[in-house]
Amino acid sequence: MAAHASSIEQQAGKHLSPEQIFDVARAREKGLSRLLTTYIVTGLAFMLLPGTFLGVWNLMQISGHHAATSISDAWIQAHGHAQVFGWIGSFILGIGFYSLSKLRRGSPFALWTAWTCWAMWTSGVLLRWFANVYLWHWRTLVPFSALLELVAFLLFFNAVSGHRPEAKQNGMHVIQAKSAFQEWIIVVVCGTVALMATLVVNAGAAFYVSLKGVSPAFPHEFDQRFLVLIAWGFMVPFVWGFSARWLPVFLGLKQPRTRVLLATGAVNIIGVIAALGGEFRVAVLLILVAAAMSSIALRLFEAAQQAPKIIGVHTSFPVFVRVAYIWLVVAAALGVWAANTGDTAGAWGASRHALTVGFIATMVFCIGQRVLPAFSGMRKLFSPRLMFLGLLLLTIGCILRVTTEFLAYQHFANWAWSWLPASAVLELSGVTVFAINMIASLVRRPATAAREMA
Repeated sequence: MAAHASSIEQQAGKHLSPEQIFDVARAREKGLSRLLTTYIVTGLAFMLLPGTFLGVWNLMQISGHHAATSISDAWIQAHGHAQVFGWIGSFILGIGFYSLSKLRRGSPFALWTAWTCWAMWTSGVLLRWFANVYLWHWRTLVPFSALLELVAFLLFFNAVSGHRPEAKQNGMHVIQAKSAFQEWIIVVVCGTVALMATLVVNAGAAFYVSLKGVSPAFPHEFDQRFLVLIAWGFMVPFVWGFSARWLPVFLGLKQPRTRVLLATGAVNIIGVIAALGGEFRVAVLLILVAAAMSSIALRLFEAAQQAPKIIGVHTSFPVFVRVAYIWLVVAAALGVWAANTGDTAGAWGASRHALTVGFIATMVFCIGQRVLPAFSGMRKLFSPRLMFLGLLLLTIGCILRVTTEFLAYQHFANWAWSWLPASAVLELSGVTVFAINMIASLVRRPATAAREMA
């Protein structure tokens, strides 16, 4: 809050009294907490209803017909869009507005910008899901939704891109800390640039299908490349960057090997570019190398230098973080299999699921329940036991889904088709437990409010 007070004082030309500056800074802090809470709840809503529920329905139909092609591509893409942009995208935008405002010096961005971004982003994602599922005026709604998402992101980018870190003069220690900050933020910036590229490509493809397509679904070959950009270009670098920022503190790890981290990001970018060019065999090998390098860069499987900070969360938190990074390597390895075999529907699907659920969702469940309640007004997580239950259900469901999808779709075991719905139910249960725990945490009285009432 001191940084907010300083920037407000500069903006006001130092005409406010110290008490007034503090009151304005406190009001802004509350406004940022409300903003972040809104983004989180929006992401949870997309995760549960348009995202996971539709995904479960799709999988039930696929399992019943014993055919991956029994569901329209438009429905599958509606599920994926809601999960990636509605859930993960809303979380990233909310955290970005909140956390980067803490790092700014000078005039803070206007909160109305963040609220406008939320309205446009949410409307865009919801319209895309609606158009893909119901096909109502989809030739108009699909490109319009893509433009809404792109403009919303540009508002976000403009608001936060000019931040400068708040400097404190503490000698050489601060110089080293600033260097570390710059290196982890470079990885996040790479993910941000990939997100912008994703939204630009999405808009172009949306206009293309609205003019020449027979449905709102993107063509299969294009979608295969687009998914690599979304998953490995956009989402994975975000997780790597914030892992480098938070995991050394939360897990008691040694400081990351920053040069290896930057090299990891570079290898991954080359792999993504190769995939966009259609060179999938080269791309998946580079991506596998980057996935393995990320754990080395973060020192995840080395001995910790101090005890993990697990107060307020379940003691299994460090275990599930490491499990997530195992899933990352599994996802990349399945991608190598898929790119080098003929019948690849099961291998590609299992690879994407290992990445999006095994890695991305597990990391969101771990880090989200660790930091988001604290960001939203210094609240505490409602139930560490629910945190463990959600992660356990998600992990078991993901193991079952990746295994049975690979076996069933590749025609290795006919019995695997009947187990696919069980994996969907387990994952839906885990997602629901996570949502309940998060919402219960957000409706609790903030610690700041409790102190004021005392």
